[in-house]
Amino acid sequence: MSGAQPGERALRVGFIGLGSQGAPMARRIAEDGFPLTLWARRPQSVEPFRDTGATVAATPGSLGASSDVVGICVVSDADVEDVLLRSDGVLSGMSAGGAVAIHSTIHPDTCRRVAARAAEHDVAVIDAPVSGGGLAAANRALLVMVGGEPAAVEMCRPMLETYGNPVIHLGPLGSGQMAKLINNFVFTAQISMALDTFSFADRLGIDPSALGAVLAHGSGGSRAATILSASGLDLTGLRSAASLLHKDVHLMLDVARQRGAAEPTMLLEAALRTLAVLQQ
Repeated sequence: MSGAQPGERALRVGFIGLGSQGAPMARRIAEDGFPLTLWARRPQSVEPFRDTGATVAATPGSLGASSDVVGICVVSDADVEDVLLRSDGVLSGMSAGGAVAIHSTIHPDTCRRVAARAAEHDVAVIDAPVSGGGLAAANRALLVMVGGEPAAVEMCRPMLETYGNPVIHLGPLGSGQMAKLINNFVFTAQISMALDTFSFADRLGIDPSALGAVLAHGSGGSRAATILSASGLDLTGLRSAASLLHKDVHLMLDVARQRGAAEPTMLLEAALRTLAVLQQ
């Protein structure tokens, strides 16, 4: 894949959010030949991109002015709104006809609120949260869950496909966030199920590492069981993610309440049990 076909102007891409997830995504964009502009609050975040030819913008607004599409991979709802909507935010500089892809896992209402403001600038917004981690992004194997108008999704697709496979369009704006929240809700529930499984196996005298190998290939396996087995049942890594899992579980519950959808009792009990264990 390349940034442009012969005779065509390459799609200009901006990217904000160069953490453990966003940095490999941005590097894939650069490696595929798209003109890339970066902005970060901390200068050290852009240092690893000196070898890519990426341009570093002084403000989010100047990044917007240099970009046809912009990927946002910051942490929270407030961060997304800040980099897009502040006085020197992305939308202050972006030209009409551009598009923004929100990769952050945030409330669907935040996406819709930002989209309404972006529409005043004739800029489209899609939500495109991701799953798989930095290694998957580097290997062009990141799951990208997309919500938004088809034309805006197609405009962003060349950027999304530099790091995403599959890229799944789920429906209107907010659909990607709901799919990501369900995914994280189920994963959180699976952690407590996996802990129970390994504890039960230990009581039966089965070596947990051997059982982990079985579950990696068997129908009873899960991503949570694989992660726990690989760590030797060390919860340190998962505990470091506890605050994010807590945020996503409660975002999911809020979305369910707004829609009048009954909570999935068994999943909720397992997810809350996981959160309690990780916060010990």
